[in-house]
Amino acid sequence: MGKSDFLSPKAIANRIKSKGLQKLRWYCQMCQKQCRDENGFKCHCMSESHQRQLLLASENPQQFMDYFSEEFRNDFLELLRRRFGTKRVHNNIVYNEYISHREHIHMNATQWETLTDFTKWLGREGLCKVDETPKGWYIQYIDRDPETIRRQLELEKKKKQDLDDEEKTAKFIEEQVRRGLEGKEQETPVFTELSRENDEEKVTFNLNKGAGSSAGATSSKSSSLGPNALKTLGSAASVRRKESSQSSAQPAKKKKKSALDEIMELEEEKKRTARTDAWLQPGIVVKIITKKLGEKYHKKKGVIKEVIDRYTAVVKMIDSGDRLKLDQTHLETVIPAPGKRILVLNGGYRGNEGTLESINEKTFSATIVIETGPLKGRRVEGIQYEDISKLA
Repeated sequence: MGKSDFLSPKAIANRIKSKGLQKLRWYCQMCQKQCRDENGFKCHCMSESHQRQLLLASENPQQFMDYFSEEFRNDFLELLRRRFGTKRVHNNIVYNEYISHREHIHMNATQWETLTDFTKWLGREGLCKVDETPKGWYIQYIDRDPETIRRQLELEKKKKQDLDDEEKTAKFIEEQVRRGLEGKEQETPVFTELSRENDEEKVTFNLNKGAGSSAGATSSKSSSLGPNALKTLGSAASVRRKESSQSSAQPAKKKKKSALDEIMELEEEKKRTARTDAWLQPGIVVKIITKKLGEKYHKKKGVIKEVIDRYTAVVKMIDSGDRLKLDQTHLETVIPAPGKRILVLNGGYRGNEGTLESINEKTFSATIVIETGPLKGRRVEGIQYEDISKLA
């Protein structure tokens, strides 16, 4: 019988079978060869290539076992990190997903005999958090990536700072309320029973204490006095005018700031002193200070066209037109001549455009005039060189 053709149904069926997962007992880890049945595995074990691999492994078996163990550990942890992150998950779920890949390293070629032993080893080495439950072993990946740790520290620092600000504001408001209540006698209400002298008289309530009482008194007086009520009202009005004129003649006292005004001043001061470690902005002129790119670009100026990940910028050189991708540590701001436009890069006025008015070389600071935003027209002194840069 002739050899089956490449496009024959039998050949196609054999190729489909070879793509899927096969039984583990018919897999040779040393040769990384999967056999489909017991006869094929037996023929492979008797082959010359398999015998040569066994001879190589017998010379240094520990080296091969360490290699397979390291590959299994790295692939398993990479799948756990990428697929489940830092979530708590059953170890068997991760293992089943790992072995679904056809080219995976089998556990019988590693130093661990069972999945439980491997899970306990991960816990002892501090690579994962492991805990045993009635349903089995659960693992949780510990992310020690420097970028992740830095991001978590920044979030914790920001939360702590916001909490401190809220506590300071609450204490300040409480202090203002306490100072406002000092020197004022708190009136204690006196409760009496409802009573009326005449059973036919109606009970009325005056909700507006001042206006109601004065109106009630005026109406009662006018009804009882008749024409003399106008004289009484006229004399009372003249007394009020006299008192108001005397009070206006006294010198006006300085008005105290309210609690709301002081809180707004504190918020503005906090905004003015707020700083960030990322100062790159598109459209500003910067100077390259690193020598790693050679003398061609050292101390040359360029314009930032794009900001990537806050700390990296795409800079277009002014002289040559070349585009470079640089970190902000390799760049510095450019201070223009007085009268030129600048952009504030840090501090409370961050993001506002302005005009450079003067430069103080002794303190390495500048005086600017804000030209955009709600603070337009404000003159700001003592702005540091690194907080402003020339606009392109």
